[in-house]
Amino acid sequence: MKTEDILTYTALFMAVLLFTMIYASVLIPVLRRYRAGQPILKIGPVWHMSKQGTPTMGGLSFIMALLTVFLLYALLLLRHGEQERLASIVLIILFATLCGAVGFIDDYKKLVKKENQGLSAPQKYFLQLVVAAGFLFTARYLGFVDTAIDVPFTEKSLELGFFYYPLALLFLTGIVNALNLTDGLDGLLSGTVAVLAAFFLLYGSAVGEGTFSLFGVLLLGMSIGFLVFNHHPAKVFMGDTGSLFFGGIVAGVGLMTARPLTVLGMGGVYVIEAASVVLQVLYFKATNGKRLFLMAPLHHHFEKRGLSENAIVCIFAAVAVLCGALMLWGG
Repeated sequence: MKTEDILTYTALFMAVLLFTMIYASVLIPVLRRYRAGQPILKIGPVWHMSKQGTPTMGGLSFIMALLTVFLLYALLLLRHGEQERLASIVLIILFATLCGAVGFIDDYKKLVKKENQGLSAPQKYFLQLVVAAGFLFTARYLGFVDTAIDVPFTEKSLELGFFYYPLALLFLTGIVNALNLTDGLDGLLSGTVAVLAAFFLLYGSAVGEGTFSLFGVLLLGMSIGFLVFNHHPAKVFMGDTGSLFFGGIVAGVGLMTARPLTVLGMGGVYVIEAASVVLQVLYFKATNGKRLFLMAPLHHHFEKRGLSENAIVCIFAAVAVLCGALMLWGG
């Protein structure tokens, strides 16, 4: 990585970190004033009831931070005549922002109804699918993606032809929802995203893929800045607003770089979390009501086993490190 790039990325990291912390410190009292507290599911662990009323939609802080910093970075790219790169970055951020907007609608409906149920699952997925389809076909129309993807641990690409489109939509919506499912404990999603972001940066530097490096830096600043307020006991939750936004960035990077398999590998923690929910449902139906896990997603199973939130976050972060290291080694 060039010295100029190191200085630019360092400045971006510091800026988005500071803006996230500033916006969060301003936003939390506002959310409290308007009683934008998180409703807690009664079927969850009983000790989670103590979290009732903790401000939610805190993801707005790092979304605003990213948009603020990006506007300044965009001027720099335009000055250097990098319009094409700017367009690809804008597309990813727009996709993530629209995902965050779906989350905001969900969070808002929860607050209005005073229940932990906003949009129905079909409504939520339909909106995500519309956003994902718009992103995919815009990226394809502008020539940022084709129907081939890179295969990790090899120097080969896999041509998917027509099957690329349904698989790409499944990847986009799947990653977004996987990160959403992981956001169930104080600091769990923000902590694992920080780990993932670090490996995005390392991987991008190793293979010369600027999109990974840039969004690694931005994700790292946002996640650490938010973790200051989100670690246990959390002063604020990111809500679906934040988790879907994070998911949109991670999924968007995977699609735009033709490396969705690499992103799936690096985000192995999120794949495991999503798989635990699917397996729980399938096992429940196949056995007429028996459960494979004490509770899904998997982090709640460990909670029911008696592990503390901090212990679970540390375990998941360690697994995230292993996943990231594996894909970095095989990159």
